Formats: sequence, structure tokens, C-alpha cells
Amino acid sequence: MLYWLCGFLRMGTTGLTARAVGAGDFHASATTLYRSLALALTMGLLLLLLSRPIADVVLRFMDADGDTAALATTYFRICIFGAPAVMVSYTMSGWFLGMQNSRAQMWVAIATNVINIAASATLVFGLGWKIEGVATGTLVAQWAGAAVAAAVIMVKYHPALPPLREIFAIKPLLSFFRINTDIFLRTACLVAVTLWFTHAGALQGNDILAANALLMQLFMLFSFFMDGFAFAGEALGGKYDGRSDSSSLQSLIRSLLLIGLCGAVLFGALYAAAGELIISLLSDNSTVRSVAVRYLPWAVAVPLCGFLAFVWDGIFVGQVRTRAMLVSMAVAMAVFFALYFSLGPCMANHGLWLAFDAYLLVRGAVEWWIYVKIKNC
Repeated sequence: MLYWLCGFLRMGTTGLTARAVGAGDFHASATTLYRSLALALTMGLLLLLLSRPIADVVLRFMDADGDTAALATTYFRICIFGAPAVMVSYTMSGWFLGMQNSRAQMWVAIATNVINIAASATLVFGLGWKIEGVATGTLVAQWAGAAVAAAVIMVKYHPALPPLREIFAIKPLLSFFRINTDIFLRTACLVAVTLWFTHAGALQGNDILAANALLMQLFMLFSFFMDGFAFAGEALGGKYDGRSDSSSLQSLIRSLLLIGLCGAVLFGALYAAAGELIISLLSDNSTVRSVAVRYLPWAVAVPLCGFLAFVWDGIFVGQVRTRAMLVSMAVAMAVFFALYFSLGPCMANHGLWLAFDAYLLVRGAVEWWIYVKIKNC
């Protein structure tokens, strides 16, 4: 969640870079890269410096029991040393997408995850490090992934370092901060919903907390599928916007909406037919599995409620319409909390899931409405 708040480093970099590519301005794309890297390193160092109070506040809010809190603290205090690497990786990932090179991002992601799996397995099963092994494996992978991404950029693109006065020029820097502030606040709203969802589950007991975590894996699986098309919207939408090609942009939006709808129907049908089997593969705790099955219909509805948000997020990132993203997220968050506090007391976990599904649906619907209003102006 902490790193997720800094997702603006990727999204802001993608949109600005894609528009520069559309305009045929490689110098602008290189300047965006170095400006974002400077901000990424600053953010990474700040997270390291503030890691102890952050951990204390978050763990108190999550209301974890003693054993869980101890494990989480151990994991956090090791993993946080990867913060600078993660921040830099966000920037380079966004730059790859903006440069229309999603394949490079894919190979970096594959390398990072393979290293993570290999290092974690070796430390946990080979050396018996337990939670420390998982955290250290993740830390090693984060720095390795950042190194791989940097090597690809230098070997393939050789982006020249602009003069420092150009990187830190006041006017473009303020514009860069405005864009990233919008995305940061939008992500803060998203994290607030996700954290509250977890917190509300924890208040209902460990079985509900664990069951909700299992069902959220279904949402994450769908989101990985939709993220690919959202990234296409970011890269291509930004490029078409940068060269003022409205015809190609409209064609892209229609294609993404159709693909998103088909994917949502497919995943919804898959979860309805095989949801219990998937849950059984994710946990061997019979009590938790039975609780998860009770709330499975809400997870089945997630793809249809959420696909619009993924599509429009991609389009808006590419066009750098960050204020519209913030407005739609704020409205959706307000709907989530209004439904939770009004229905939660009588519907318990069903009310929580209803609020979450409504939040996803409202996000996409408001973004679509904003786009139509902007287009007609």
C-alpha cells in the first residue's frame, strides 16, 4: 500500500512520455525520464527515513493481533530498504510504456519475479529464514529489477542527460508536480478504500479477514488481465493525443471498451463456474474456504463492475487528464463509505462487498461521463 501511493511516478511518466513520442520529441521524453528519476530517488529516501513511524501508524490502524503484527513488522523493516529501487523502477516502467515498449517492461517484470521466487525459495526452504527469507528475497529482487531496467534503457535508448537547469526548470517542474499531485491524491483515495476494506474485514474476525483476502485475489487476477489493456490505453492514447490524431484515439477507446466488456464477462463466468475450486487452491483452511464461498457472488460481480474503471484510467493517464481521474475517484470513494456506513451495520460483510462493487462501478461511470462532457465542449 505504501508503494502503491507512489504509483504516480509510473502513471505521470507514462502520459508525458507518450505524448512526447506522439509529437516526435525524444529530447522531451528523456527530460521527463530524468526529472521523474530525481523525484523517485527523493521519494525512496524519504520512505526510508520515515519508515519506523509509518510502520507504527499503519500497524496500529490495521488492528493486527500480536503475532501478526510482529511478523508484519519484521517483513516491513527488511523490505523498506528496497524503497529507492521500487520508486526508480516505477519511473522506468512508466517510461518504457510511454516509449511504446511494453515488451521491455514485460522482460524486466519477468526477471524481477523469477529472481524473487528463486531468492525467496532458497532463503526460506534452503536456509530456513522464514518471514525474513521472504522479505530478503523480495528486497534482492527489487534492486535487481531496477538494475535490469536501467541497463535496458542505457543500452537501447542512450538517453542524453539534459542540463540540470532544464530538468529542474520551474515551469515544467511545477506542471510535473501538479500532475503527480493529482495522481497521488487519487491513489490516496484508492488506498483509503482498500485499507478500510481490509480494516473492516479484520473487525469482523480473522476468518472474515482471511476470506476477504482470498476473494480479493480473484479481483487481483482480473486486474492483471485488464492492466495490460489499460497500459495500452496509456501508451497509445498518449501517442495519439500527442500527435492530435482524434480518429485513432476514438477507435482505440471503442476497441478497449469492447475488449474490457468481453474480458469482464469471461472472468465473471469463470468465477461463477470455478470460484470454489480456485478458492480451494488458494487455502487449505476449510473454515476460511467455507466463509469465502459464502461471499463469492460479490467477487463474481467485480469484473463487470470494474472493467470501465480500468479502461478509462488508461485513456486518462495517456492524455494526462489527472484532475478528471482524481474527481472520479473521490466520488467513488464517497459512494463506498456512504454505502458501507449505511448498510454495514445491518448487512455486515455483505454490505462491505456491496460498497466495494459500487465503488468500482461508479469510478468507471463517472470517468466516462467526464470524457463525454470534455469531448462535447
